[in-house]
Amino acid sequence: MKKLFPVYVRIPVFFAVFFMAMEFFIDSGDRPAFIKYPILNLILLLFLLVLIAVEVVLNATDKVLDTLLTDEQRKQKEIEDNLPFMQTQFYKGIMQKLTKTRKVEDEHELILHHNYDGIQELDNVLPPWWVYLFYACIVFSIVYMVRFHFLGHDDQTMEYEKEMTAAKIQVEEYKKTAPDVMDKDKVTLLTDAESINAGKAIFQTNCIACHKADGGGTIGPNLTDKNWVLGGGIKNVFNTIMEGGRAGKGMIAWKDQIKPSEIQKIASYVLSLQGTNPPGAKAPEGDVWEEDGAAAPAKETAPVANSTKAE
Repeated sequence: MKKLFPVYVRIPVFFAVFFMAMEFFIDSGDRPAFIKYPILNLILLLFLLVLIAVEVVLNATDKVLDTLLTDEQRKQKEIEDNLPFMQTQFYKGIMQKLTKTRKVEDEHELILHHNYDGIQELDNVLPPWWVYLFYACIVFSIVYMVRFHFLGHDDQTMEYEKEMTAAKIQVEEYKKTAPDVMDKDKVTLLTDAESINAGKAIFQTNCIACHKADGGGTIGPNLTDKNWVLGGGIKNVFNTIMEGGRAGKGMIAWKDQIKPSEIQKIASYVLSLQGTNPPGAKAPEGDVWEEDGAAAPAKETAPVANSTKAE
């Protein structure tokens, strides 16, 4: 074993196996066991120290045994150390213990005393590796049955459902306070000067080519009157900026270029222009919008739910 795996491989592997076994058999809910139960950190540390101590003792023992070897034994040991792994005594011993194979010369001791048309059976034992695995399955099934059927711990399905439920709650809580996941159903009108000024700056950077700096409209409609092509109010204005105007001739969708929180500020700024009536503004388009309801859509447009007059 020592020749096959160096110490810097053996210790981490043994430690990892111990750690995984501890995590499997200890129900710690949604957190690792060593975090939920700090005492386990002490157990892990002690186990690691034991592994290191065992390695130290084994190395010291090897050095003592080497000094007791004769020259002939030392040469034989060197020959064995240089053999291919599958020819070493260690490998042969392991395979013998796992399979309990018998030599062909010993078959006469295993032949059963019955004959089927010249065919005879050998009374071989079950391979120990198979027997050990069978016993391990029995132990595992007992632990599983006690843990999940008698003690009522969460199985994988219940753990998944609980984690998904908790994740959905966290997402919803996050959405309540995260403006960049703002949508038309949660958007609210901003009236503070800082938000309006920020919306104005973004509007002048992206929107004045079609709506003019004062919102009077050029290619796009006038944003300062009460008429709206796709519906007024903060929800409709926000939705139209996000999703775009009328298909084929309206404003592009800005959702891929401007964050929802910034679109909320633009929509709030646009609504702050209501009633300013700048000189040279375009004639009204669409229908008059009242905050508690809207008139029927303009004839030139297809009905679009929750949209604005901004094309």
